[in-house]
Amino acid sequence: MSLARVYSRAGVGVTAPLVTVEVHAGGGLARMSMVGLPETAVREAKDRVKAALLNCGYVFPPGHITISLAPADLPKEGSRFDLPIALGILAASAQLDDHNLGEYEFIGELSLGGELNPVKGVLPAAIEACGAGRKLVVPCANGGEAALARGGRQYAAESLLAVVAWLQGREPLPSAQLLFQDDPDSEPLQGCTAKDLSDVWGQEVPRRALEVAAAGGHNILFNGPPGTGKTMLASRLPGILPPLTEQEALVTAAVASVSQVGLDIGRWRVRSFRCPHHTASSAALVGGGSKPRPGEISLAHHGVLFLDELPEFNRNVLEVLREPLESGRIVIARAASYAEFPARFQLVAAMNPCPCGYFGDASGRCHCTAEQVQRYRGRISGPLLDRIDLHIEVTRPPKEVLRPDSQVGESSAEVGARVGRARQRQMERAGVCNARLDGHQLERYCRLDERGLTTLEAAVDKFNLSARAYQRVRRVARTIADLAREEKTGPRALAEALSYRATELGSTSGSERSETTITRYTTAL
Repeated sequence: MSLARVYSRAGVGVTAPLVTVEVHAGGGLARMSMVGLPETAVREAKDRVKAALLNCGYVFPPGHITISLAPADLPKEGSRFDLPIALGILAASAQLDDHNLGEYEFIGELSLGGELNPVKGVLPAAIEACGAGRKLVVPCANGGEAALARGGRQYAAESLLAVVAWLQGREPLPSAQLLFQDDPDSEPLQGCTAKDLSDVWGQEVPRRALEVAAAGGHNILFNGPPGTGKTMLASRLPGILPPLTEQEALVTAAVASVSQVGLDIGRWRVRSFRCPHHTASSAALVGGGSKPRPGEISLAHHGVLFLDELPEFNRNVLEVLREPLESGRIVIARAASYAEFPARFQLVAAMNPCPCGYFGDASGRCHCTAEQVQRYRGRISGPLLDRIDLHIEVTRPPKEVLRPDSQVGESSAEVGARVGRARQRQMERAGVCNARLDGHQLERYCRLDERGLTTLEAAVDKFNLSARAYQRVRRVARTIADLAREEKTGPRALAEALSYRATELGSTSGSERSETTITRYTTAL
C-alpha cells in the first residue's frame, strides 16, 4: 500500500487554485474518508468513483482509503475531482504507475460506467495549468473550451479507461486543440449581424450619440416616448463596437465558463449584450449566492449591459451598479467564501419620460401631473445618473422617414469603421478608451485651451454640473475630437459634449433637442 499524488484545480470566482489530491491506501476496515473541506458533491465522489472503477474492471483496494484535498482550508465544490481521485486510488493501489502523474492536471466528473462528463469552469483551470507548465486532461465535451488557453497542452478524454491507457502508453489521447479550430488571424465575429444600424430610420442625434458612446466606451441613457426606437438603438451598439482582442475575449469567456449560463464556444469572441428584466434582483445583477457566481454585470464584461425601463427597476438594485461603474470589478464576500469578478461593462439604459410615457410628446396626450413626473424620475438616484455620460432625448421621427422609399442611414459597418479608427487613436495615445482615463491621463490628453476652460466653467455655474460630470464632459469631448481626427479638444467638440448632458442641463421638451442643440448651448455659454 502506498501514497499517490494527483493535481487538479478548484474554482473560486474566475480563478482556479491548484488542488493536490493525495490518496493513501492503508489496512484496516474497508472504508473511504475524505478531508479538505469537501462539499456535498465532492463527498458523493466516493460512490461515483468506486462504481466507475469496478465497472471499468479495476480492483477497488480493500482497507482504509484516505483522500486529502489540499490546501485543507480551501472549500472544494463540484464533481470535477472525480477523475483525479480515481487515478489517485489506482496509483496508490499499484494498478497505475504514478512516475509521470506530476506532469499533468486532471479535471472531470465520472459516470458510474467510467465515462467522463463535462464540468463547469474548465477555461480558468486551463489558463492556470498553462501558466504552471503542466498539461491538462479534461472530458471531451470540455475540450473546445480548454483549447482556448493557447500556449498550453490540453487533452480530451472520453472515459477513465482512455486516460489510464494513455498514461500507460498504450493508446494516444486526442489533443483538445483538434476539437476546436479557431484561426487567430481571422476577423473576429461582431455582434448579431441581423441587427444593423441601417435599420434605424431617422434619429440622427441618437445615432450620433450612439457612435460617440461606442468610440469612447461611454455610458448612455435614452429617454423618450414608447416606440421611438430606444431599444432598437441599444441593440445596435455591439455591432459598431471594435472587435474584442484575444485577451479581452479570453477573460470574458472565463466569466461565462464559471457562470450558470455556460460558455458558447462558437461566440467566444463576440461582445456580449445582456438585457436583464426589470424584476431582476441585486444578486442577479452583481452575482452572489452561497457559492458566489457572476451576475449580469460580469457576464457583460467588455460588452453591453442594457437596462430597459430603467425607473421600473428596484432602486436598491440600481444602486449596486454605482461601484462597478467606477471600479470595473465586483467583490462578493461571504462568511465562508470570497470571490472577485471583472465588471468592465458599457451601460446603456432606456426610460420613458413619465409614467404614461408621453411627457413632452408633440401629440399632447400626456396627462401626468408634475408631481407624478417628478416621482417617476426620482426612482433613479442622482449619483447613478451622474455616472452616465450621455443623456439623449429620443423623439418620434417625422412620418416622412418611415416611408419605404426614404433614404436609409449608414450601416453598422460604416459607423463601426469610424469608431474603430477613433478607438485605435485612444489606445495608441493612452492605452485605454477615453471613458477610462484617470485623473493624470485626463490632464495630459484632454487638456483644454483657455477658451474651452472658460466655457466649461461657465457650464458648471449655469447648469450646476458636479465635479464628476465636469470630468466626464471632458472625456466625451475628447472622444468627439477623436472621431473628427482632431489633435486638440476644440470648442465645437466641447459644446457637443455639453449638449449630451441633457438631464443636468435642464432641457425639458423633446422638441427643443435637434441638430441645432450644439449651437444653442454654445450661444447659451
